[in-house]
Parts: sequence; structure tokens; C-alpha cells
Amino acid sequence: MADHSPPQTRTPDKAVNDGVSESAPKDGLSRRRLLGTAGATGLVLGAAGGAVGYAARPAEATPLTSLGAEEVMFHGKHQPGILQGLQARGHLVAFDLAAGTGRKGAAALLRRWSQTARRLMAGEAMASDDTDVARDAGPSALTITFGFGHSFFARTGLEKQRPVALDPLPAFSSDRLDKARSNGDLWVQIGADDALVAFHALRAIQKDTGGAAKVRWQMNGFNRSPGATAHPMTARNLMGQIDGTRNPKPTESDFDRRIFVSSGDPAWMANGSYAVVRRIRMLLDDWEQLTVKAQEQVIGRRKADGAPLTGGSETTAMDLEKTDTKGDLVVPLNAHARITRPDQNGGAAILRRPWSFHDGIDPDGVPDAGLLFVCWQADPLRGFVPVQRKLDRGDALSRYIRHESSGLFAVPGGAAEGEYVGQGLLEG
Repeated sequence: MADHSPPQTRTPDKAVNDGVSESAPKDGLSRRRLLGTAGATGLVLGAAGGAVGYAARPAEATPLTSLGAEEVMFHGKHQPGILQGLQARGHLVAFDLAAGTGRKGAAALLRRWSQTARRLMAGEAMASDDTDVARDAGPSALTITFGFGHSFFARTGLEKQRPVALDPLPAFSSDRLDKARSNGDLWVQIGADDALVAFHALRAIQKDTGGAAKVRWQMNGFNRSPGATAHPMTARNLMGQIDGTRNPKPTESDFDRRIFVSSGDPAWMANGSYAVVRRIRMLLDDWEQLTVKAQEQVIGRRKADGAPLTGGSETTAMDLEKTDTKGDLVVPLNAHARITRPDQNGGAAILRRPWSFHDGIDPDGVPDAGLLFVCWQADPLRGFVPVQRKLDRGDALSRYIRHESSGLFAVPGGAAEGEYVGQGLLEG
């Protein structure tokens, strides 16, 4: 839970990821074409006793919001789902290839997945056998991202193309990993502003898989809905903390170098990135027994507004040397926000894009809730690993969290028009 994540509300900069647009609908069945009829059954309050009825006059229907009309481009320099802000609903799924699938079968699968992702992200239905789950919605900023795990390369005979950066992560003292919910041959990240749109995409990807692969694990996450706050704000996690103030920004001069792979090593990963995925349980019963002041000492920031304990606003630089009247550091040495700073980790930087999760209550009455941690970097050995090692040595937050699953995936650059994700690897 490093102190780096994108704003809760998506950035309006449509140049991010080579374009977010609200262009005219594509040919074929489009959910956006149906958006105008969504209000046709809008609720109307009756004058007598506040009775609720339904109007049926499409000519006068007005969409309640333009949120569903937002479209993220599938084709581009980078895959979608990396540079966009946090989305309201998400699914993370890992697949293992079926025996005998091989390289050709994997290529056919990625081709199908890419075609389906392009259609759904444009607000169109599946090419066939659409479930109609998202029939009344627009694209809702849907993003679908694909990655390859370490084991994928041996299963497809592509060991020589496996990047060194995909070597397994080292063990950490806070790990309590469930192998059944870790790693996998293939990884898919799905995000959207609407839960039904996200679920529709999940079912489409699963149906497209056919017999080529089977689900290894699936995790479902959520974030605050865009527009739920009066103005754009950094996200809060399930501990109630503002989480992500110091996430690197695309406007920074070294952003691309830290987050995306350059043109080589290997060539098929150009403009791609590496995703570290961790299911982090928050021990909320223990955390919530702390006073607000004690929670702030653990994090190093004020809970109300995310400002550093040394004063100012959320974006004020933290004064790591400031002491109180007793001579003690205002921001404790083991405070989470101090330990995760890039300048405390040799410049290591990661782009966090997490999801919260809540999977019910354990038999002992403890909430199974926390963070689906997803971070992006050009090299995990220079990004995630040094930060996590530093946290392992004395993060005050470690008492209140537990890492329960882990995965590392190579996410190639975006597909060009007419191509599919991973084509450079599978056909190179």
C-alpha cells in the first residue's frame, strides 16, 4: 500500500493513452445508440401520494448523465487500463492455458480477445452470442488489459523471448501467499464506470476463451464512482485514508522511463509495462481500534485531508527533518508515507492503480476486505521490489495488513489498428 495512486476521479486529459473520445458510434449495434432511449423509462413521481410510475415517451427522454458515453480507445501506443484514473468497478482474472493449446492456440485466443475488447470498449455488442447485460449502457470508459505470466513462455515454447524482468519476485516477510490465487499464464484486467458494463466484458472474455484456457483465479474490486464528490479528489481506501497523493504523473519528465519499457529488451515489450498484482488483506478490526491520531502516526499524514503531519495541504512537500517540542520527528521513521517516498528508495517509482475489495466475512467474523494492489513500472526489480523490501524492514502499517496473493505479468504495448495484443511476441 505504497503512498502512490492515481486520483479517484479520472483525468479529463484525453491525450492520455493516445486518446479518450466521445466520437460518433461505430457501425453495428452500439450501446451508445441505445443511450438516448435509456431515459425513456425514467422514473416520474405522481402527484397523488408520491406514487411512482414509468413514462414511455422517448422523444422527450433526456440522459441523466454523460458518464456512460465516455470511450477509451483500444488501439494506441500503450494498452488501456494503465494511464486512466481509477474506475468504479473492476475484475482481475488469471488464466492457465489448456494442455495442448501451444503458441498457435494462444495467438488465436489473443486475437479473439483483442477483437472483443475493441468492440466492447467502443460500446458495441459482441460479434455473436451477446448476453445483452450492457445493452442499455454506453461504453462507460471500459478498459480491458492483457498480460503474460512467467509460465506462459514455457507453455508456448517461447522461453527465449521471456524477459529477465519477469523473473519471480523475491519472498517478503509479510507474505502469506495462496498459490492457487497467485500468478497464472495470462492475466486480464477489466475496469469500467458501470458494474454491468464491467461484468458484461468479463463474461465476454470468459466465453471467448473456449477450451483454450481455464480460469485460475478471479478477484473483483471497486472504487468510488466518478462524480460522487463535489470536486476531483484523491481516492480513499477501506482504512479511510487518502491513498495516492504522490503517484507519479505523466507530465513528469522521467515518467515514461520509469513506467514504460523502451524500444528494446525484448523488442516485443516496447511501450509496455510490468504489472505487480497483490491481494492485500486489511486487518480492519485491529485498525479501527486505533485512535485517529495513532492512525495518522502510522501513515504519516492527516486522515481528514491527506496533508503531511508536518503541515500544509495534501500536496505540500513532507518535511522529513521536522521535530516537535520534545525533539521527536513529527513524521515517525516507520511511517508508511516516509518509507515509500522515491527519495527514500533510490528513486524507485511505481504507478499505483488499485481496487478495493470486500469478499464477505470469515467464519470467525473478520471482514475479508482490503486492497487489490496493482502497480506499473518499466522494471519491477527497480520499482516494486526495492520499495517492498524497505517496507518489509519496518513499516508501521505492516501490523495491519497481510499479503495473501501475488502475481507479476508482462503487459506489452498497445495493439496497432488491425493487430492484436501480443502479436509481436506470438508471431515474431
